[in-house]
Amino acid sequence: MEVVLWHCDWGLHPSIMKIRPHRDDELRLTNGTGPCSGRVEIKHEDEWGTVCDGDWNIEDAEVVCKQVGCGSAVQALNRAPFGEGSGKTWLYRVDCRGDESALWNCPHTGWDAFSCPHYFDVGVICSGFSRLHLAGGDTACSGHLKVKQAETWATVCYSHIDFNAASVICNELKCGQAVDILRGFHFGNRHELIWQEEFHCVGNETHLAHCPRMLDRSKACPFILPAGYGGYRLANGSTTCSGRVELLHGGLWGTFCDYLWNFPAANALCQHLDCGIALSIPAGQSFGKGNGSVWNGTFSCNKEGSHLRECPVNVLSQNECPAGNDARVVCSGEHYRLVNGTTCSGRVEIRHGDTWGRLCRSHWNLQDASVLCRQLNCGYAKSIETGDLFVDGNGFVWRDVFHCEGTESCLWDCAQVTLGNPTCSARETATVVCSGLSDSLRLSDGESRCDGRVEISLHGMWGRVLDDDWNIKDATVVCRQLQCGIAKKAYYLPRSERGIGLVGLRSVQCDGNETQLVLCKTSHSQALPTGVAEDVGVICSGEYTLTHLRCAGRVELYHSGIWGTICDDNWDLSDANVVCKQLGCGYAIKAFVAAHYGEGSGQIWLDDVNCTGAESGLWACPSRAWGQHNCQHKEDAGVLCSEFLDLRLVNGNDCAGRLEVFYNGTWGSICSNHMSQLTAITACKHLNCGDGGEIEKDFKYGRGSGPMWLDHIECNEKHSSLWQCQEKLRVVGGEDVCSGRVEIWNQGSWGTICDDSWDIADANVVCRQLGCGSAVSALSEAAFGEGTGPIWLEKIHCKGTELSLWDCPSKPLFGKNCDHKEDAAVDCSETQNVRISAPVILCVILGALLCLVLAILAGQIRSARAQKRGVSLSTVTKCLLEEAGKC
Repeated sequence: MEVVLWHCDWGLHPSIMKIRPHRDDELRLTNGTGPCSGRVEIKHEDEWGTVCDGDWNIEDAEVVCKQVGCGSAVQALNRAPFGEGSGKTWLYRVDCRGDESALWNCPHTGWDAFSCPHYFDVGVICSGFSRLHLAGGDTACSGHLKVKQAETWATVCYSHIDFNAASVICNELKCGQAVDILRGFHFGNRHELIWQEEFHCVGNETHLAHCPRMLDRSKACPFILPAGYGGYRLANGSTTCSGRVELLHGGLWGTFCDYLWNFPAANALCQHLDCGIALSIPAGQSFGKGNGSVWNGTFSCNKEGSHLRECPVNVLSQNECPAGNDARVVCSGEHYRLVNGTTCSGRVEIRHGDTWGRLCRSHWNLQDASVLCRQLNCGYAKSIETGDLFVDGNGFVWRDVFHCEGTESCLWDCAQVTLGNPTCSARETATVVCSGLSDSLRLSDGESRCDGRVEISLHGMWGRVLDDDWNIKDATVVCRQLQCGIAKKAYYLPRSERGIGLVGLRSVQCDGNETQLVLCKTSHSQALPTGVAEDVGVICSGEYTLTHLRCAGRVELYHSGIWGTICDDNWDLSDANVVCKQLGCGYAIKAFVAAHYGEGSGQIWLDDVNCTGAESGLWACPSRAWGQHNCQHKEDAGVLCSEFLDLRLVNGNDCAGRLEVFYNGTWGSICSNHMSQLTAITACKHLNCGDGGEIEKDFKYGRGSGPMWLDHIECNEKHSSLWQCQEKLRVVGGEDVCSGRVEIWNQGSWGTICDDSWDIADANVVCRQLGCGSAVSALSEAAFGEGTGPIWLEKIHCKGTELSLWDCPSKPLFGKNCDHKEDAAVDCSETQNVRISAPVILCVILGALLCLVLAILAGQIRSARAQKRGVSLSTVTKCLLEEAGKC
């Protein structure tokens, strides 16, 4: 065996040597998810052994992957990620450049030079292939997916890939976005090499090789994947779920022109694009003209919920598209849906990330429900008191609380709070029955849903109501249909407030007893030129809805088309409690009198209100009749509810100071743990203090008192309010903030992570996110004690290079797969001890010096006195030391 010593000036440890291998040495990967991942094992002197993880890195893994014919390295893993091996530890402290032909050609300390415990065995994940391309399509961006293994191309079975993987493929091949996966194409060559692993991508990976994979030999592969990509997209819209419909045909994107384009077809497209349901088909050139080809065709898709590929499209000649015939759609978006009912009724569910969950009903009210109904093109909310009609006992419940005024166009436009919200069972779920999709009616641009311009939805498209003889009988039918009481006024809109666009109805002639406006004598027209007749409006008596003042403020009611106030005579906490409960604002902290929140204007609607506190609405409480009072506006009533949130700076000035939060009636502090500059910037925006901000430390503005309302809060660029930010990640139960049980903040609660699949790569991401270096170990089975609360996640699959745990693929834990005895934990390489500020250190040093000077002076005085009295030097020294010790 030849030994060559490497020089230290190569940057290597002096003990690292390059040793010529035995000619029969072999390398293999074992216990992985496929042939290209696993524990690294070497056969040397006819005995299989492992490699120790001292300084194991991606260059070392690169040599292994190339040596076993598995492409390039995706991850270099340590601490026995694929289980502990057996036998000798053949190599330790391998230091490859990455271009060596074999692992043993890299510098190392020698064969069997160090007895390393097998829990330090290394592993690798290789790409398994070096290239990919699409074959058999019309262009380089369509066709069957093939990957290159060594020098052979393998075909990927369509069942081993999904839309997320297709998105990664398109991105890697610089082919834009994936639109669809074409399935069901038989492959022609029975002797083709078939790729054996399934790809489980999240969709944000830059390369297909970085996606988790799983070997499944049980699945046959009767078809291959045409990775696809002929299909549809929406262009030039304000969101990804609205725009001009474009069709990919022959490798070219072009405007889809269809004179038969209708609501069922638009609805199918919205569902296919994961954009909810179709809200409208806008008129005119709402989304501009396309610059590419124009594909004339007919699209027929009447089967509800059918896959877009099952909707036949006949592509016709490329003549210019007649004006108004290009397909357009506005979809509801991908975040809300109604379940277990109809299109316009059911259990309310919302989506965070890729996870759908129910909405808790404890703060759900009619204003919120009306906004959702309007957003889903389902009219207005008729009822939210549906009992268990749409509810079963299973499923995850989010803690989101929406505080809507009732006039917003989308739930996301409403104020949203999760702080302090209680947990909810799966049966305590928000539900709604909307008025319906077809022939819906609404009032726009008013102060509530019960006044404004009349608009009607016919065949899924909203249009104006125009008339030249609009009267109180017509208005009565509108108010009855909207369940808004009786008609108070029928009017024409001023010229400046007239609408534009489609006309739904004109020349309406009602008797006044009809249940719907379309049952009156009408003239249907969508071709009437703008301005020939006048837009009409109504004011209804109203549903007596309270204004929502973000859970604190002057109480106002809407009645007979007018907003008004409440007199503070006999106004107390029981009355205020009904207001807070009705608004979804928790309970009353205080009932204010004497126009504490300023004087209102207009009517004073109620006086001598006398609630017990248990009523469902303020108008269910005893009081004087509507409008009867002996008050002035200086007596307007107000409330402060427990859910009211406020933010302030103290001990500084308007835009500098200690940050405090008001919640549950009390001012409290915000902990600065891991607070980023982005969070400081968001707080400054929230306080109207500009777009910049810095975190001041060292208690410059004094220490806070009261509760610590927020901790580990983290904001990003999209947040304009601190209430939109989330608290994130911490470790608990260790010796410091860099070791312990991993806990994450989600939907208002700290919870844990199940240790299923928890490994060193996951732990590395946690440690890096906490600013605690790399992971020393990934611990399981509640190594730092069992947590409490929800178990939020399981089966996290980090590569180890992610910036945060939220970037890793994971599975929300909805079932009973885990309990707290399986809580995951980490031990990180670095600690974060309490840092002492420079001023404190300076004070300590100066204090010590002053103490020493005083001791010396005292010593000199005693020495002088001792010399007069004849005291020995040892006695003086002893006194000097005693004096210094007192400091």
